[in-house]
Amino acid sequence: MKKIMLFEGDIETQGYFSIQLAEAFEKMGHQIFIFDLSKAWDSTEKFFRFFEKGNTVLVNFNFHGMSGEEIFLDENDRMMWDALQIPSYNIVVDHPMYYHHFLEKVPKAYHQISIDRNHEKYMQRFFPTIQRGPFLPLAGTQLYPNKPYTPAKYRRYDVTMVGNYTPPEHFDKYITRIDEEYTAFYHGMIDDLLAHPMRTVEDVAEEHIRQEIPEVTEDEIKKVMSKLTFIDLYVRFMTRGEAVAALADAGIKVHVFGSGWEKLACKKPENIIDGSSLDSAGCLKKLCQSKISLNVMPWFRDGAHDRVFNSMLNGALCLTDSSVYLDETLRDGIDCKLYSTADIGALPDMVYELLANEDKLQDMIDRGYETAKEAHTWEHRARILHDLIEGDLKGK
Repeated sequence: MKKIMLFEGDIETQGYFSIQLAEAFEKMGHQIFIFDLSKAWDSTEKFFRFFEKGNTVLVNFNFHGMSGEEIFLDENDRMMWDALQIPSYNIVVDHPMYYHHFLEKVPKAYHQISIDRNHEKYMQRFFPTIQRGPFLPLAGTQLYPNKPYTPAKYRRYDVTMVGNYTPPEHFDKYITRIDEEYTAFYHGMIDDLLAHPMRTVEDVAEEHIRQEIPEVTEDEIKKVMSKLTFIDLYVRFMTRGEAVAALADAGIKVHVFGSGWEKLACKKPENIIDGSSLDSAGCLKKLCQSKISLNVMPWFRDGAHDRVFNSMLNGALCLTDSSVYLDETLRDGIDCKLYSTADIGALPDMVYELLANEDKLQDMIDRGYETAKEAHTWEHRARILHDLIEGDLKGK
């Protein structure tokens, strides 16, 4: 039995993930402490009563506790985890290109866990000395595990989209900040990614960089990658907006739950029903009332997003663009419905066909639930982390 510390009180979704892991760890016999970042001093005092030298580990998301927070640093800027010799297992739920500044200074007993196998390759290439693995895709949460989900025919919403939206032009200030030549250079990357959506941002970026600067060094490539996060965000929100707009313009009402959707330009905005932002539990409640849950992957080309498995576990059909991992894991037309962002125009016919065949839709939903329940809950991910932690603490 180990003592495991997790975080809440900052990014709500990541705190929710932490609570799901904590519940699973407790079932395995571990002792759990949830550090509330919104009440840092009070939590610190409680943590030191919880801490046991040689038997305490940290499981965190996106560098919580190691991103320069003063409360976790001593007078010499040494992290508390080093001073107390606490191993840390950091699950990074975004592309590593967003975190170069943190990766340059991680704790000594640091272990990075990627949710996409391409992220793992990126780490191996640019940060080879950092301990990493195993690949751990995001998982789903069943809101009401002790009762059957409502059949599709009794559900309130035909189509929902859970997630935020930012107009791509918001990122123009980064694209146009230098001159016309650079603007064209960045738009070349964007156009390439939109036309070939299974390619990664890093692969497309490197190809375009080498075309312009054949003599570029590996270190220069690494530095440039950390400056291109706006490319990732641009194509992410472009495809997300196009998917919702395609359905709305075809006369399909899409209930969106997240911020920014009032800024989406489309021909028939009356078909986008804005339900405003919700917390994680609130989003799951909406999935429990949805027949079809639309997902647009945040450019994870060899991983998954929690929306995929949240939808399946709460009785909604997951309609999603794919990835290498999802192609291996899901069965198109059997337990989900896959589409390509390169052919957004095909989405409305898919949705109309799904809604027209009630029995087929329900069968796919039922099979999707079984697929997710068998292998894609946070309890399944906690078991993998349990084996990793136990092995490391035993010196394996």
